[in-house]
Amino acid sequence: MRRFPRRVVLGVTVLAVLAVAVAVAVLISTGGSKVDYAQFKQCPLGNPATKLCLFTQTEGGEFVAGSKTVPISRTITLQGGVHIVESKEKEIVKDEFIAAKDGETVSKAPQPVPGGLEGVVDPKRLAPALRVLYKEFIDRGITEVTATIELAAPASSIGIDVQDLIEAEGTALALPVKVKLSNGFLGASCYIGSNADPISLRLTTGRVDPPKPNKPIKGKVGKAKLEDDYNLTVIKGSSLVNNAFAAPAARGCVKTGDPAIDPAIDAKLGLPAGPGHNTVILDGTLQDANAPAVKASR
Repeated sequence: MRRFPRRVVLGVTVLAVLAVAVAVAVLISTGGSKVDYAQFKQCPLGNPATKLCLFTQTEGGEFVAGSKTVPISRTITLQGGVHIVESKEKEIVKDEFIAAKDGETVSKAPQPVPGGLEGVVDPKRLAPALRVLYKEFIDRGITEVTATIELAAPASSIGIDVQDLIEAEGTALALPVKVKLSNGFLGASCYIGSNADPISLRLTTGRVDPPKPNKPIKGKVGKAKLEDDYNLTVIKGSSLVNNAFAAPAARGCVKTGDPAIDPAIDAKLGLPAGPGHNTVILDGTLQDANAPAVKASR
């Protein structure tokens, strides 16, 4: 099989975090053109290890945890740098991710949860006092719930493999994440997953054969365009997927002085949910650029 250059083309749709997929089916060079590298403004060029700048946006797809499906309707950006580790023989050993300059490697993009509060809480599992409060929220129409994908570990924990991404096999992007559920009734720190017990997403542009009841799914390697003498790669119409991961129970969903709401969320969403009961599909656009070209454009 032909080995393509190790150009970084990744995405998450985190959290969305954030945040994707690739393809080199069509390569069009427009060498010498004037290119705007403004999208890479958070590339960590101050870190001498940065060889490539990465900017990906998840513009669609979905996240399924247990019985709840949340469409991705608000763009999630994943950005940062990549250090290409080589052996003494100049063979590429691995790609290492470097956090974005401003620290926001995965943008926080709250996604509306279908069904709102009634779609994530089973009131029958609430303590009596909380059941009264829950009804007040419903009666007052304060029912919107959003789900925000956040990194559950430092950006250096993000795993990338450009060759797997291009060849549609293996894990192209590995993300440890947690999902924040937001509504006044749920308290300030209501999460599915945590730093200690993250949702481990191992995303691919290839095929996933999950445990039942989920069925096999395939990602998509989109179309790529090379610009500015091959310094910039833009890949559109990609899709990174996985439906073989586990989702932990909800935790931290509590209002001061009240019993935990976690059990009522778990009962409604079917959490914790083992492998074969959860899905993530991240559709979007990926861009990467050689760090010297980005630096020269400033």
